[in-house]
Order: sequence, then structure tokens, then C-alpha cells
Amino acid sequence: MNAAEFQEVRSAPLFAKLTDEQLSCLDGGELIDAPVGAILASEGEHTGYFHVILAGEVRATRTYDRQSILLGVNKAGHFLGETMLLLDIPWLATCRVSKPARLFRLNEANFWQMTGTCPSVAREIFRSASGRMRNLEGYSQQREKLAALGTMAAGLAHELNNPASAAGRAAAHLQQVTDSLQNFLCGLSKNLESDQWEFLLNGAQEASEKTAPELDHLARSDRSETVATWLEAHGISSAWDLAPTFVSAGLDCGWLDNLAAKLPPASHRDAFGWLEARLNLKSLIRQVEQATGRISELVKAVKSYSFMDQSPMQELDIHEGIESTLTMLGHKLKNVTLVRAFDRSIPRIPANGSELNQVWTNLIDNAIHAVNGNGKICVGTSREDDQLVVEIVDNGAGIPKDIQSRMFEPFFTTKSVGTGTGLGLIISNRIVGDRHGGEIEFESHPGETRFKVRLPIHRKS
Repeated sequence: MNAAEFQEVRSAPLFAKLTDEQLSCLDGGELIDAPVGAILASEGEHTGYFHVILAGEVRATRTYDRQSILLGVNKAGHFLGETMLLLDIPWLATCRVSKPARLFRLNEANFWQMTGTCPSVAREIFRSASGRMRNLEGYSQQREKLAALGTMAAGLAHELNNPASAAGRAAAHLQQVTDSLQNFLCGLSKNLESDQWEFLLNGAQEASEKTAPELDHLARSDRSETVATWLEAHGISSAWDLAPTFVSAGLDCGWLDNLAAKLPPASHRDAFGWLEARLNLKSLIRQVEQATGRISELVKAVKSYSFMDQSPMQELDIHEGIESTLTMLGHKLKNVTLVRAFDRSIPRIPANGSELNQVWTNLIDNAIHAVNGNGKICVGTSREDDQLVVEIVDNGAGIPKDIQSRMFEPFFTTKSVGTGTGLGLIISNRIVGDRHGGEIEFESHPGETRFKVRLPIHRKS
């Protein structure tokens, strides 16, 4: 650079305190002009450059869950890239020129030379890097929590949809069935004497209490055809609609013959129609009870997962939190072979349940990702001396040896850009270590990754 360019660079706040003797620390730098839209660095990329903005504007964005989020706008006097060079990590954001920019750029070797020979510059760079990392980590932690909440909400919506839909269908069918019952009762009132009513009511009670045999699809189809043929022979036009309900209740032609013999032929159509509607009514009520029961279970799991209406720190059974987490992640576990290996004799421990559930969510979700949603995951508990141990094992491809040492580094992730914050394990490690006095360890090789969470059974006060 010539003298005029040195003075231009020196006007930047970062270099304002440099003496004439210290200007040599800028040696090796270059001035560049960047048009609007130029990308100085892309998220996940190693560029090896440090930039000082002399004029113009650069926007920094980071991808979270495939959505580009603006982290900040850098204007004249700001600098970029120091954090990545200091920590030897890829860029955590994409930096794109938003107004024509003039930049002072240093490569990695010259950057380290500058920080080693200019204390005032190094001090400002370290201060900025520290603040930048704190802000980004805090923001990313909030995004991680929101992402976990989004995962839980999506899973809950998915799990609630099935029983809610089933209850809705059953309720709609109930209206049709009750209308049919009224119509059949009107017809029966004209054809049955009191003793015949008693036969019909007793038969209906007996039918509702019968235990139907287990039938495969072919056997059920054959039996339905036989019953439908019997019904048609007795002048019942809707025979093929009634037969499946009778078969499901365990009624056969012999049982139907016995009931028909006690009723006048003119009543058969209404009597067997009424019987089918009554059995169908009970079945629909059971469906509604099962659906609402499932909804109740899910609400209970949500309350258990979040420890709603409970104090943060309490004596808890670790299995309850794990089970509620598995329930919340049920939609992701549909095609996963899940094995539980719990030691139920483990004592309750003092812990923050909602925080530990965040740990189980992160580790189990990572395991699901490792097996691509279609493999085997084992969740187990045991006791080793005075520690409670929770193990989460998957049969995925394993974590490559060359990155295992980096698993607990901030913002390091094995997932593709935009699908992970790189803070899940960091947050989990802090919850387990700092908040509960425990530790997380792991071992991995092709075909098996095993995470162990160790928690003290007796906390030191």
C-alpha cells in the first residue's frame, strides 16, 4: 500500500491508536472494493481472511431451520472474521455486501502477525470476539430452545390429530346410529309383545358381553359372507352392512338362529337392524373413550415433560421424564426400533426435571437423526456406585474419529447448514455438569454410538 492508502486504513477506529512505528503491523494487507451482493464469506466456509470495513455496509445472516436470520448490519469502522481466525472454526454466518464497500483485508498469517505486534489492536479484537461470541451463543441458545419447542409442538399436533380425528369420526357416526335406533324401535313397537321384547333385550345384552375370537382377514371375510347369506335368507335387505358388526361381536349363524326363533318373522328386519345398531353404538362409544383417553395421556405427558405446576428442583423418578420425552418424540420414532432397558430400582434424585428433559430430547433426537429415522435406539438406566447412569445408544454410522474431539465445541455440528445450531450438546453438557454436578461422555464407532449421562444420586449441599 502507498502512503495515502495507509492513511485511509489508519482512519478506521481499530487502528486509530497506532503510532507511526506500529504501522508495520498492517504490512501484507490489501484494499479491495466490493459491489452490492458480493459475498465475503459463506456460513460453514473457511476463508482465512480478516476484514475491516472502511466504507459501505455488510449484512451478516445465519441459517436456522432452513430460514435465513439477520444477525446484524456492519458499517464503516466495524471488522469481521476475527472470531473464526482466533478459534480456527468455519464462518458462523454469511456476510454479504449490502452497500458498495471498501475493505482492508488481511490473510491469516498477517492477521496473527498484527495481533502479535500491536497490543492495542489485539486487545480490541479479543474484546470484540468475546462479545460477539456471547451474543451469538445467547441468541442461538434461544433459537435452540425455540427449535426444541417447535419439535415438541409439531410432535404433539401429530399425535393429537389421530385420536381427535378418530373421536370426530365416531361422534359423527354416533348421530347416524342413534337415528337408526329410533327408527327400528318404532317398527319393533308394532310387532313385539312384552315377552318377545325381553328375549331381544337379553339377546342384545348377551351379544355385547361375548368375547369375539381372533380372526385373520380371510377368516373374517369368510365368516361375514356366511352371516350375510343367513341374514338375506331371513329377508333382511341390508345383510352385507350388518354382517361385519355381528362377526366383530362374535355372533355366528347358530346364535342368530336361536334369537330369530324367539321373534316373529315380521320383526326380523327391525330386530336385527336394532341389534346391529346397538352393538355399533357400544363400539363407537369405546372408540370415543379410547380416543379421549389417548388425548388425556398426551396432555399428561406434556405436563410431565414441562413439569407444569411443579417446583423446578425436586426429587424425581428419572424414568418419568424419559418416558414423557419419548412420548413427545413419538412421531419421529414411528419407524425406529426402540428398546427400553430400565433399572426401576434406581432411587429418585434431586434434579430440575424440565432441564433434564431438554437433555433427553437433544440426545434422543440426535440418535434419531443418526439412524435416519429408521434404525434401532436403546434407552437404558443403571446405577454405578453413587451415580445414576442414562445411556442412549443408536446403531447409526457412528461419529468419525477426526471430529469426536470437537463434539462439545460451541457451534460445531455434524448436521447440514441450517438444520442445527451446534449448541445442543453444549447446552446439555452445561445442564448436566454445571446444574446437576454430573457429566456426559460418549464413545462411537461404525454401527454404534453410545452417550452416557452420569448424575449423582446424592447431591452435595
